[in-house]
Amino acid sequence: MNSREIWWSVGRGLESFLGMIYDNVGNIFNYSCIVLGFVGLFYWLNLQRKFNEAAAKDPNKIK
Repeated sequence: MNSREIWWSVGRGLESFLGMIYDNVGNIFNYSCIVLGFVGLFYWLNLQRKFNEAAAKDPNKIK
């Protein structure tokens, strides 16, 4: 048995293990990443709006 056979068997084992995980998870992870991205975007845009309003009220601040 050489190292090539060992690595191929490790790869086949990981492939079957990760395949089981992917089949059970499906697209839930993808959808959750998209939703989390939009939530973060709207949070950031809300903070940016507040910072812009504060900057408009105080003209001495560096913009």
